[in-house]
Amino acid sequence: MPKRPGIIARYRNALHNESFAGIVLLIGALLALIWSNSPIRESYFTMAETEVGLEAIHLSLPIAHWASDGLLALFFFVVGLELKQEFTIGSLHDPRKAAVPIIAAICGMAGPIGLYCLIQIITGSGVYGGWAIPVATDIAFALAVLSIFGRGLPPATRTFLMTLAVADDLGGIIVIAVFFSSGISLLWLAISLAIVAIFGVLVQKRITHWWLLWPLAILAWYAMHRAGVHATIAGVALGMVVPTRQIAGERQPMTKLFADKLDFYSSGFVLPIFSFFAAGVNIIDSGGIGGMMTDPVAAGIYLGLPVGKCIGIFGGVWIMTRLFKLRLGNGIDLADIFPISFVAGIGFTVSLLIAQLSFGAEDPHEAHARVAVIVGSLLAMVLGAVTLQIRKNQRLRGPVRRRHGKSTGASDHAPDALERKGRNREQARTDEREPSARAKNNDRKRPGSGTAR
Repeated sequence: MPKRPGIIARYRNALHNESFAGIVLLIGALLALIWSNSPIRESYFTMAETEVGLEAIHLSLPIAHWASDGLLALFFFVVGLELKQEFTIGSLHDPRKAAVPIIAAICGMAGPIGLYCLIQIITGSGVYGGWAIPVATDIAFALAVLSIFGRGLPPATRTFLMTLAVADDLGGIIVIAVFFSSGISLLWLAISLAIVAIFGVLVQKRITHWWLLWPLAILAWYAMHRAGVHATIAGVALGMVVPTRQIAGERQPMTKLFADKLDFYSSGFVLPIFSFFAAGVNIIDSGGIGGMMTDPVAAGIYLGLPVGKCIGIFGGVWIMTRLFKLRLGNGIDLADIFPISFVAGIGFTVSLLIAQLSFGAEDPHEAHARVAVIVGSLLAMVLGAVTLQIRKNQRLRGPVRRRHGKSTGASDHAPDALERKGRNREQARTDEREPSARAKNNDRKRPGSGTAR
């Protein structure tokens, strides 16, 4: 009788399904929301705010910060590996294709900022300090929603969203560094980048001993943290220096090898822990949903995340593809970008961080801003899920509708497999009819053919 796999093995196998990984992530966020608004909510915040670390080296952080600044660096390392592969040998190696999601991310930051400021102008609140809160995209939640509700869409949509979300996240961190940092230490930043360079040289030479690479990665993270830059940037930088070029004896690129080894720990442990601490917001003591909805600052955030993102991303992609003739990834068309633009409005992590930095702890807008981030992100989730389902159904009906002369908005250069099969069958029938038609034409054209019969 074969031995039954253990709990860890079964959990690892289940995580190969992105939908299951997304559900685990959402469960972590739901548990945090329930606990942080329950009668024993003080225990949640006491745990989250408990400091752990060594004060002597300026590394004593609350547990919640360890989850977002420390553990999350591993996830961003995996993201860096995937991006490196896509930029070098994947669907984004063409600069014209890579430009679209990156520019879309920039437009996706401008849209929420514009909508937030417009709401403050209309209401006359004059509180412009929260303009940066709705600019970020939470890549973990965004990819989870896409994996659950985006089945049937082209694989390139995931690459597009991942590239957009990382660029968006980096943009949010740049905003923090420029507008909310008391000062960046160029010395520590240089040290971090130097360690990343050493890491890159070692992996390029295929020196991959864990006892050498892991300490270097931790040192790069620590130096980035001391530099005053969000430490997860170190994870992306380390992932981007891993080679994709294969040499003799290698069965797969090193980027894929590293990603396959670390994805279980990233998806199975890092992201659920991170979501558990990122989503814990006290809605009850913040005046409730009703009091928050009437605050112009909150309105600018919970509308800026889903609506502002959608306007910015979809509008930006429309301009780039229609006016400047830039191309999307293989199989993607403009109609696929509409649900993606809603999914990108899931802010959570970086948005919650910017909310804390934008308003002091004593400012009543701070609590409303944090609640608005949760509400806006949930709205973006729902709108993203609904529009993804609609778009998936449109794609399934697309070939039939186009054969009846109706367009679903799909791009002409990327027809789906069903449509190609239909055209091949019609061509085959045409080819069967053509020989007899050509014979009749030849008989009519040949001199005397009419009397020969």
